[in-house]
Amino acid sequence: MDLENTLYLDLKDGRVTIALRPDLAPKHVARIKELARQGFYDGLTFHRVIEGFMAQGGCPRGDGTGGSGQNLPQEFSREPHVKGVCSMARAASPNSADSQFFICFDDARFLDGQYTVWGKVVDGMEHVDAIKRGKGRNGEVTEPDTIVKMQVAADAAAA
Repeated sequence: MDLENTLYLDLKDGRVTIALRPDLAPKHVARIKELARQGFYDGLTFHRVIEGFMAQGGCPRGDGTGGSGQNLPQEFSREPHVKGVCSMARAASPNSADSQFFICFDDARFLDGQYTVWGKVVDGMEHVDAIKRGKGRNGEVTEPDTIVKMQVAADAAAA
């Protein structure tokens, strides 16, 4: 395992290990690692969670309207959106991804080529599956689960 390109996402039920894909999205991977190293994601919520689809988090406002303030250019690929894939959320503009991301609960192939895939869960998917679901079509979550800590594995190993 390449610890520099692995993320540990600690959730209430346990640790999720994500293999980063700098081969697909080098700018997104670099930014996510930078934000993780700043502690940006720690304590943020999964504000939008839709059963059978995905869990979205990474918004500092907790409502899907915020980010870190640095938009990223799209890095779309042919990588399929399947269970465990980590991809960037964005607004209508393809170049509007910032800090918000989502993890697919199931195949979501209709997203292929339109969102930037930056990683995949390789261990602990059961903890992602346990994230509290939202209500309605938009999946807004009341009292949402949080990201306890997100860190680059190389940093965790050095600590």
